[in-house]
Amino acid sequence: MQIIVGLGNPGEKYAKTRHNIGFMVVDGLLDKLNSLSDQKIDWKEEKKFNALLATLAVKDGKGEKILLAKPLTMMNLSGQAVSKILNFYKESPENLTVIYDDLDLPLGAVRIRDKGSAGTHNGMKSVIQELGTEEFKRIRIGTESRGVTSPIEQDTVSYVLSPFTKEEEPLIEKAVKEVVKSLS
Repeated sequence: MQIIVGLGNPGEKYAKTRHNIGFMVVDGLLDKLNSLSDQKIDWKEEKKFNALLATLAVKDGKGEKILLAKPLTMMNLSGQAVSKILNFYKESPENLTVIYDDLDLPLGAVRIRDKGSAGTHNGMKSVIQELGTEEFKRIRIGTESRGVTSPIEQDTVSYVLSPFTKEEEPLIEKAVKEVVKSLS
C-alpha cells in the first residue's frame, strides 16, 4: 500500500494558508483519482488515527491501494497520526510520502527527496521523531518567506498561517497541479 500524507492544520480557519499546502495537494489528488474512477471516494474521519483518510484501489492490475491521509492533529503533532497509520497497516516508511510547505524554497518550487532532515519544519520534525527515521519520501512546496514575495523580516508563525495573496495563488495552484500529476 502506498501512503500519501499531506500535512496541514485542521479547520476552516487554516484551509487556505501556506501551512496547509499538503492538505491542498492530497485534496487535489483525491479529486484527480476520483475523476479517473467509477467509484467516488470521500474523506472519512478515523478517530483511532486522529486523521481523515481516503483509500483508493489503483487500476494497475496489481490491486495496489493508495491511502491518502490528512492528520487532524495540529501541524506540530503530525507524526502521531502518521505513526499510528503506518503501525496499523503494518507499512514501512519506504511506502510513505509526506507533502508539506517549505518557506525556504521559492514560491511554487517543488522539491522531491527520498530522505532527509526536517529542516526548520516542525510538522516534519514530529513525523521523523515518531517514526524514528528520515528514510521516507517527501515532497516540499515552496511558500517563500525571504523577501522575494514577502517581507524579509517577519514573524514566521504568522506568515505560515497566512493565506496566499491573489498574486501568489496562480503559482501555488500550478505547483499543486504539478505534484498531483506526479502522484497520479
